[in-house]
Amino acid sequence: MLADNLILLRGLRGLTQEQAAEIAGAVGVFAEVDESRIKTRHDQGWVSQVSDNLDQVFQWAKEYMEKKEPISIAYHGNIVDLLEYCLAKDTHIDLLSDQTSCHVPYDGGYCPQGLTFEQRTEMLDKDPEGFRKLVDKTLQHHYEMICKFHERGTYFFDYGNSFLKAVYDTGVKSICKNGENDLDGFIFPSYVEDILGPCLFDFGYGPFRWCCLSRNPEDLHKTDMAAAEYIKAHNRRYQDYDNYVWVRDAEKNKLVVGTQCRILYQDAMGRMNLALKFNEMVRNGEIGPVILGRDHHDTGGTDAPFRETSNIKDGSNIMAEMATQCYAGNAARGMSYIALHNGGGTGIGRAINGGFGMVLDGSERVDTILRMSMPWDTMVGVARRSWARNENAMTTVAEYNKMYEGQDHITMPYLADDALCEKVVKEYLD
Repeated sequence: MLADNLILLRGLRGLTQEQAAEIAGAVGVFAEVDESRIKTRHDQGWVSQVSDNLDQVFQWAKEYMEKKEPISIAYHGNIVDLLEYCLAKDTHIDLLSDQTSCHVPYDGGYCPQGLTFEQRTEMLDKDPEGFRKLVDKTLQHHYEMICKFHERGTYFFDYGNSFLKAVYDTGVKSICKNGENDLDGFIFPSYVEDILGPCLFDFGYGPFRWCCLSRNPEDLHKTDMAAAEYIKAHNRRYQDYDNYVWVRDAEKNKLVVGTQCRILYQDAMGRMNLALKFNEMVRNGEIGPVILGRDHHDTGGTDAPFRETSNIKDGSNIMAEMATQCYAGNAARGMSYIALHNGGGTGIGRAINGGFGMVLDGSERVDTILRMSMPWDTMVGVARRSWARNENAMTTVAEYNKMYEGQDHITMPYLADDALCEKVVKEYLD
C-alpha cells in the first residue's frame, strides 16, 4: 500500500490516473480548472472528494494518510496555486507530474494562474497575445516551484505531454541538460525514460485492448476471466502479477465507460495467446465477435521523442521509422484495418503512430493472422529499443530469438568497448 504517499497531478484528462491512485493504494490530489471534467470523474466514481478549498483538500489528504487508506481528491483550481500552498505549508509531496495538453499551451492546453477556466476561454479568444504572456509567466513560475520540491525530495516526471518543452520554449535554458538547448533532453526525465521504458516497454509490455462487439457486459466478464486465468498460469515477471490484479478487479473498479472494452498491459506472447484464446471462445460460441487494438502509447507503433521513444538514445528517437514499419508490417500480415497518423497524446507534429484493429470472428484464418501479426506489432518496438542498447530490451530479444529459432530472428546490437573507443580516439585524434 502507498497510502502514506502523497501524489499530486495536474489535469483530469481522459485517463484514469485519479482512479489508479486509489487502486494502487495512494492518496492523490488532482488539480483541474475545468469544473465539468471534475463532475464527470466524480459521477463516474473515479474521484472520491471534490473541493475548491485547499485547507479542506489537505485536511482530507492528511486524514487518509494517517489512516493509511487510499483516496483521490479533485481540487477545482490551478496547480500553481496548489503548489504555492504546499510550499507555504511545508507539505511533502512524494510524486509530482503534469497531465495537461502542454503540446498546445497557447491554444488552451495550459491555464495561466489567476484566471478561471471561463476567463481563460474568453481571453484566449479576445486577447491571444496577452494570454500567451500569462502562459509563459505561469510556466516559468510552475517550473521554479517544481525545482524547489525536487530539492526537498519530490520525484517529478514529465508525462510526455511536452511540459518541459513548453517551459524551455518560454526561454528557460536551465531546464536543459546541456544548459543551452533541448537537443540532449531535459534535467527531469519523461516517465518513459525512468519508469515505463525500462520496466515495461523494453520487455514488450504495453496497453493491449479489446472491445466486445456484442456490447454484452457478460462477454467482457468472460474475456476478463480468461485473461486473468492466462496471466495467473503464466506468471513470469512481477509485471504479470500487477496485470493479473488489474484485470481481476477491473469489473469491480468500474473501468468501463460506454462500450464494453478493456485495456490490459501484456507483452508480445501474452497478447498473441490471449488473442488466440478470445478467437477460440468466439469459435465455440462462448462470446460474440471481439475486435483487438492497442493504444498509441505502446512499446511499438509510435515514434514520439518526448514520450514513447524518449529512451531511444541512438539518435533515431526523432525518426518515424518504427511507426511506418509497424503499419506496413501489420498491413502485410492481414490486420482488419490499419492506420498511420500524426498526433496522439503528444500533439500534431510531435508523434507518428501506426495503429491497427483486428476482428476476431472465430475463424482459423484469423488464428493464422494473429500468430503472424501480434508478435510483429510488439517486437518491432522491442527490437528498436534493443538496437538503442536498452539492457532489458536486449534480454527480451535474446529470449524471443531462442523461442522462435528457425522461424524468426531479430538482429542484436554490437556493444562497443568504451575503453577501447576512448583509447583509439585519444591515440589518433587528440
